[in-house]
Amino acid sequence: MPLNISALQDEILDQYLHDENPRPWIVGFSGGKDSTMLLQLVWYSIKQIPAELRKRQVYVVCNNTLVENPKIITYTEEVLDRIEKAAFDQSMPVFVVRTTPKLEDSFWVNLIGKGYPAPNNAFRWCTERLKISPTTEFIKNKISEVGEAIILLGTRSDESSTRARSMKKHEVDGQRLRKHILSNAYVYAPIKDVVVSELWQYLNQVPSPWGANNKMLNALYRNANGGDCPLVIDDTTPSCGNSRFGCWVCTVVSKDKSMDALIENGEEWMEPLAEMRDMLVEYRNHEDWREQTRRDGSEGVGPYTIDKRAYILQTLLKAQKEVNQEEPDISLINYQELVAIQVTWYRDNHFQHSVADIYNKIYGTQLTDHDFKDHLIFEKEILKESCAEHPEDYQLINELLELQKAKTILVRARGLQNDLENRLDQFVKSN
Repeated sequence: MPLNISALQDEILDQYLHDENPRPWIVGFSGGKDSTMLLQLVWYSIKQIPAELRKRQVYVVCNNTLVENPKIITYTEEVLDRIEKAAFDQSMPVFVVRTTPKLEDSFWVNLIGKGYPAPNNAFRWCTERLKISPTTEFIKNKISEVGEAIILLGTRSDESSTRARSMKKHEVDGQRLRKHILSNAYVYAPIKDVVVSELWQYLNQVPSPWGANNKMLNALYRNANGGDCPLVIDDTTPSCGNSRFGCWVCTVVSKDKSMDALIENGEEWMEPLAEMRDMLVEYRNHEDWREQTRRDGSEGVGPYTIDKRAYILQTLLKAQKEVNQEEPDISLINYQELVAIQVTWYRDNHFQHSVADIYNKIYGTQLTDHDFKDHLIFEKEILKESCAEHPEDYQLINELLELQKAKTILVRARGLQNDLENRLDQFVKSN
């Protein structure tokens, strides 16, 4: 039976008008084909009624992990800007929300700062920190404001057998909404029965109501030979398939087919990214790369050694510099992450490597440690004068201050006393 767009829009509109006190809709939007079709259907459905009846607010939530495929995030940001402008011009109750991980949860702060090994299926620490938490926080805040919320997802049964089983498990016969694991949240998946051929036929024939170019989206898929990652709101949602748009650093898959395909189709500037990702895959479990105790002090294979963390940062900055020769606006790591990496090293009693020195080596700059710390330059100068006769005391006090600063910047004051005592013990034993 062919897809009946009119009936589907009528269903969406009926659900939109269902509540006397309308609960907000939260539309998961990744910029990919599924979420684009979902949002277009929602938009055209609401557009059928007069502006004064459009009382239910629709939040278009797009999560940027900060390590998204640069080609895709550039396209997605342009689309989000168009959505915001069109919503205003057309009096649509649509509001764009961009979410990102907390600084201490970002990929590079965990991998380079704390030494977490590159994620794999056995230790996929990235999904919770980069995807679930940022979006969940927004949903919880919205629920706390209005009591309940409905989450609209572009998940489809034919996308994968795993996804089909997950959707079937959580659906309720005869009801459009299913309960979400979050309290007072519900899930609505209007396009769950749409197959991929119907999806592309719709996107190619129905113009974007916010003026985006769906043919450009189609071209991205053809060039990347991939699928998009859904908005991940819990651990029942499959994070990504084997061939997908998503994080360019993803090491859960053995090969990033979408990035490789983009490179083969003319995006050669992405080669340093592919090489960086492949390096993380190859050396994840290399004996020389890992400490032999865990971060909690227990026995077992632990985080990357501090030397390897510094090497990874150097390789990342080198890749960024090379990419910027072709794409000057691409940022692989931001300044706040560099600061957090430095203070994380201090917190872990690693003082032998400097983010400033590594940055200077790659970029030929003359930055100092002060450029990657959040305290005033005078603090060290006063301390140095006070300890002129005992330089070893200056070094110790300075390191203790850095530990305190690290806890403050990363909003993790727990364990500060223990860290300080450990550093003092090290000082006593070495003297």
